[in-house]
Amino acid sequence: MDDLKVLCRIIGNDFELEEELSAEQLRVKIVHAFSWLLDNDISKMMQILYRTDVNEERLKSLLISRSQLPSAEVIADEYISRQLQKIETRKKYST
Repeated sequence: MDDLKVLCRIIGNDFELEEELSAEQLRVKIVHAFSWLLDNDISKMMQILYRTDVNEERLKSLLISRSQLPSAEVIADEYISRQLQKIETRKKYST
């Protein structure tokens, strides 16, 4: 199974996704989801980030250093990055 399909499956645990998405479509959906969460349900967003094990200090630093970008984009990119790290770790230790 390729990494994008695995990524969609994992992210599908936190967000409703269609099965077949390109990497860019996935990013756009996650950015929109985090944008909505920032505006409407910070508590749920924090639960998702905590459950995903996104490093809080790193995320704070990224939000400051990339302040020219919308916060939802920075958060989504870090969330996706963390999920990809998990996939790589699983592949490394499963073979």
